[in-house]
Amino acid sequence: MRNSTRRLALFSSAMLLAACSQQGTQAPVPANAGLKDIFKDAFRVGTALSPRQFNETDTASIALIDKHFNITTPENVLKWEVVHPTRGTFSYVQSDGYVAFGERHHMFITGHTLVWHSQTPRWVFEDTLGKPLTRAALLAVMKNHIENVVGRYKGRINGWDVVNEALNEDGTMRQSPWMRIIGDDFPIKAFEYAHAVDPQAELYYNDYNLETPAKRDGAIALVKRIRAAGIPVTAIGSQDHHKMDWPSAALTDSMFTAFRAANIHGNVTELDIDVLPRATNNNTADVAVRAQMQARLNPYAAGLPDSVQTALARRYGEIFKVYWKHRDIIDRITFWGVTDRDSWLNGWPVPGRTNYPLLFDRNGKPKPAYDAVVAVAGSSAR
Repeated sequence: MRNSTRRLALFSSAMLLAACSQQGTQAPVPANAGLKDIFKDAFRVGTALSPRQFNETDTASIALIDKHFNITTPENVLKWEVVHPTRGTFSYVQSDGYVAFGERHHMFITGHTLVWHSQTPRWVFEDTLGKPLTRAALLAVMKNHIENVVGRYKGRINGWDVVNEALNEDGTMRQSPWMRIIGDDFPIKAFEYAHAVDPQAELYYNDYNLETPAKRDGAIALVKRIRAAGIPVTAIGSQDHHKMDWPSAALTDSMFTAFRAANIHGNVTELDIDVLPRATNNNTADVAVRAQMQARLNPYAAGLPDSVQTALARRYGEIFKVYWKHRDIIDRITFWGVTDRDSWLNGWPVPGRTNYPLLFDRNGKPKPAYDAVVAVAGSSAR
């Protein structure tokens, strides 16, 4: 693939020019503009951060972050198992570093996540004898956690993923420990507690596969229930962990159309596109899913073929056309990682694979997919 970089650059440039000419307009972006500037009139553009980035040991990533992103999400350091690992013990060393980074770099800072069934220690749901808590006792644990974590960062973290992945694929409530012990009003209580601590913070419900009508409608119904209780919900966060062939642009479009009809904003919170063969038979983004390594599941260990680079660029282009169309109700697009090297998809659901799901390669260079995304802003502008 000696000439692949040149060939792909030519393809990307041609695609960019063609997109603009099809609209009968030239809307040039300043030569050195980053994504946050290119889309500044549409939505914020963000990324998920790991400790080596917010601690600024990964200096190459810092330059990319400063240039392209104006909103951040922590990958793991505000999840319960990290920030509240044992009963009565909070550990804020890493989350303090994350928030301080956002402040130094003038970011809109989001917190992820307060109430989730995964990456939450067993002790949360049990008493000191290992028996399941009562409803009242678990609500007290939830309230204490939210009051401590949200309270520590009141006025500093601008928005919270309050409840994460509370729904089944058919839109019904997942039978998580939260649901089994508290009941189906546990999301309402979580939002109530978070809003009481920081009334100025934006509050979100976050989930995956919301492009499917049943789960989308379940999320809308849940948000309506929370709002009916008098508690604000700023937006539904759609994770958008996409495949090359799923979901269709039409399904993504219908999701945002449904959000608009329900008077709910819809954010894209964890965007990436998995280019590798499917390791399971479903479209889940459940972190608990695991699969065994097989050679056929890791076909691009030596590099991504030009044909797949081209297909990935087209896929990003079609998705961003949908986002652009619905920019009036989309406040942010957050990529789940800075470069391909950082992506969780290198280790999920199969450990040790080499994936290429983001806009920047392992060396921090923009891929043809980057040009396809930029082309959407150029071709659609005014």
